[in-house]
Amino acid sequence: MTKSSIDQSPRARKENLIVKEVDGEVLVYDLKNDKAHCLNQTAARIWQYCDGNRSIAEIAELMSTPGNTPVAHALVLLALDQLQKFALLETKHEPAFQLPNMNRRELVRRIGIGALALPIIISIAAPPASAQASNPSFNICCTSPADCLAPLTCKQSPTCIGLPAPSTKACIV
Repeated sequence: MTKSSIDQSPRARKENLIVKEVDGEVLVYDLKNDKAHCLNQTAARIWQYCDGNRSIAEIAELMSTPGNTPVAHALVLLALDQLQKFALLETKHEPAFQLPNMNRRELVRRIGIGALALPIIISIAAPPASAQASNPSFNICCTSPADCLAPLTCKQSPTCIGLPAPSTKACIV
C-alpha cells in the first residue's frame, strides 16, 4: 500500500442516492446513473465510515478485530475499490484504491475462513420508470430512432400528423 493511499480520506457520495437498510444489508439506488447496488454488511460499514475525515488506516482500525489488522486494511482497500467502481464515493481524481501486490483470490486465500466477511457489492442497471410499461413509447411522436425503445422504431405515422408535434413520425413496430 502506498503512503498516499494510507493518507487518503475517502468520502461516501450522498447526493442523488436513495439508501435503505434491509436485513443487515444496504440497498442504494443511484438516481444519477439508474443503477441499484446491494452492499453486504462489511461493504456497508466501510461505506458508512467514509466521511472524508477518516483515513483508510482509521477505517481499517474500526473494522478490525484483535489480531487481524493487516487483513482489515486489505478488506478496506477492496471495499473502497468496489465503492469507487460503482460511483458511491466522491471522486477527487485520486488514483483507484488498490490492493498492494495482491489480487482478490490471493486475499481470500490469506483471509481463509474470514472470507465470509469480504465486502461484496452487487450492482444492476435499473431502467427508468418509463421503460417499465408494456409499450411505453408506442404512438409517441418522435424525431429520430433514438426516441423509441426497441423493438419500436421512428416511422411516418398519421397519429402525429396535425398534432402540435415537432414531427410527423411516431414510435411504432
